[in-house]
Amino acid sequence: MIVGVPKEIKTQEYRVGLVPGGAKALVLSGHRVVVQAGAGEGSGFADEEYRAVGAEVVVGAKRVYETAELIAKVKEPQPAEIKRLRAGQILFCYLHLAPAAKLTRGLIERGVQAVALETIQLDDGTLPCLAPMSEIAGRMAVQVGAWYLMRENGGAGVLLGGVPGVAPGKVAILGAGQAGSNAARIALGMGAQVTVLDIAPARLARLDEVFSGRLITIMSDPHNLEVYVRDSDLVIGAVLIPGGRAPVLVPAQLVAQMRPGSVIVDIAVDQGGCIETTRPTSHDQPTFIAHGVIHYCVPNMPGAVARTSTLALTNATLPYLRKIADHGLDRALSEDASLRRGLNLYKPASETRSVVTCAPVAQAQDLHLWHYHRRQDRNKDLIHPGSGAGRGRK
Repeated sequence: MIVGVPKEIKTQEYRVGLVPGGAKALVLSGHRVVVQAGAGEGSGFADEEYRAVGAEVVVGAKRVYETAELIAKVKEPQPAEIKRLRAGQILFCYLHLAPAAKLTRGLIERGVQAVALETIQLDDGTLPCLAPMSEIAGRMAVQVGAWYLMRENGGAGVLLGGVPGVAPGKVAILGAGQAGSNAARIALGMGAQVTVLDIAPARLARLDEVFSGRLITIMSDPHNLEVYVRDSDLVIGAVLIPGGRAPVLVPAQLVAQMRPGSVIVDIAVDQGGCIETTRPTSHDQPTFIAHGVIHYCVPNMPGAVARTSTLALTNATLPYLRKIADHGLDRALSEDASLRRGLNLYKPASETRSVVTCAPVAQAQDLHLWHYHRRQDRNKDLIHPGSGAGRGRK
């Protein structure tokens, strides 16, 4: 298979979808790897490193998209990239389609087959390709929040760790998953008073055990959210519904009750955000102020630490990428249930456009959901209309 690696063009996105080591593994398996010149520079990988392992380095994204059967990216295609995609081409990247109706429509019209890294899911519910980025975003969230709490950066002038005789800063973390638990680790390490809110008692119990009772665990409900959000110096939104839009937990009127100069970091912004006042920002303009509260809402937070992020990302994604390249999309989906859960869009031979195969995306956008059906006589997965997610087909 021909695997293409374009340079990311999302604002200040420095990660790359495949490192030279991964390119070497694909080449040794008999695949052709085409990398856009400069694609790895933001993560510290020179073009020569790709050439040295047998990859082709070409000038311009046009040649990558025209040549490749499988596109390995990091972030969702931007408008200029959508136009380069063609029917039947396989897209392998983070997509976060649920809150992105325009992107979904564009990919459907192009007839793209898309595997979303954030929805690849193991039988136990874990998200192996999202986990490393959630870990990084969670750890970054506290660093970023501490930075913006400094007075010279517009914050209230609070030191999270406090000093003897002065209380530490208060951090409220919404969600006890990968991002939330990693945020808690860093916040505790900085000496802050940390409260984690979640709807799952088991997750809270696990955090209490891991951190030996050094943080406060609270069941998440409207009353508790109001009490702890209002009193916090830093609020970190870290909730996740795999493939779906994040629930809005903090209404604007509650944000308005926070102290001026407090900070919100909404890690869930790439899925629509869990705080009503958040909206996507970018690394070149990462913050805005609403109700006197600083909001940091960068969807691609890990892109700021591109070297670490790219290495962690490709450690997780390469096995799935190799399965698709080695066996083709249909066989790979048929043999791997976790990869099958990652499929968001598929192009049946009988259709001119793609169909939606991810229930949360279909539900969020009221689109028709299509399911897999295994035909035992041919041991092949087929796509057929499903029901229950969307009311109609748009």
